[in-house]
Amino acid sequence: MHTDTVAILMATFNGQKFLEEQIHSIESQSYQNWKIWISDDESKDDTFKKLLALEQRIGKSKISINKGPQKGFCQNFLSLICHADIKADFYAFADQDDIWQTNKLKRAVDWLKPIPKELPALYCSRTEIVSDIDKSIGQSPLFKKPPSFANALVQNIAGGNTMVMNDAARSLLKNAGEFVLAVSHDWWAYQLITGAGGVVFYDPVSEVRYRQHSNNLVGSNNGLHQKLQRIVLLFKGRFRSWNAVNIKSLNEVSFLLNEENLKILQVLSHARDGNLLVRLFGVYRSGVYRQTLCGNLGLFVATIFKKL
Repeated sequence: MHTDTVAILMATFNGQKFLEEQIHSIESQSYQNWKIWISDDESKDDTFKKLLALEQRIGKSKISINKGPQKGFCQNFLSLICHADIKADFYAFADQDDIWQTNKLKRAVDWLKPIPKELPALYCSRTEIVSDIDKSIGQSPLFKKPPSFANALVQNIAGGNTMVMNDAARSLLKNAGEFVLAVSHDWWAYQLITGAGGVVFYDPVSEVRYRQHSNNLVGSNNGLHQKLQRIVLLFKGRFRSWNAVNIKSLNEVSFLLNEENLKILQVLSHARDGNLLVRLFGVYRSGVYRQTLCGNLGLFVATIFKKL
């Protein structure tokens, strides 16, 4: 019998096409002690109507529908993680359009349970990328370097649709607040939890079928086209603007970071705006890294051209 409770946090917006399939995959989990908390950002299609029908079928003890803040997907997810009425042992983010494999929750909970309750812990994993008709396209990149704050500052390896965290990690996000300016809820969670000295496990086994379709807010970033697009966006300044947002937000909650990681943040912050030698030495001294050789070459290029 599963005694630990899992709050599944799902942000919805115009998700009528795939919503029921995702909910069905959650109902089919081998780990059954869960409740779905849904925040809908005033969908313009039949999403809300479908949610009400699902609530009637599944029951209010297993699903709760809430009104979102209408400030985008990131704030919608953060509103759920900070929701005062939501209390559980573990918290899982869920997208509206994916498909969970049967052991998705069980695998995460099995890793999280032995972690001391006072230590913030985050589980995430690789994903199986599928088409809009659930045809396999391939897998997301396999990351082999250890998760850390030095990695999280310049890369997000943790897809929100795979994330499950313990209550100590949730408390960190709640303390930071739902109105924090962040590029995405999952990157923010990866940064804050590692920054506070928490532990992160990246599971190489895929338990989420990550659906790709025309309405994806965030894509898989896999494939040659996406890589070339990232290079173009790098030189247009997107990577630098993202880093500026994340660094500003982390500085605002610096009291949540441990001493070692606060130093890394300060060194990187100083290096970004210096001359070429200051930038190169500062990035080296900070120890930030990406997961692949190509990624680290991109980091070097970004440093040279002041796009970090």
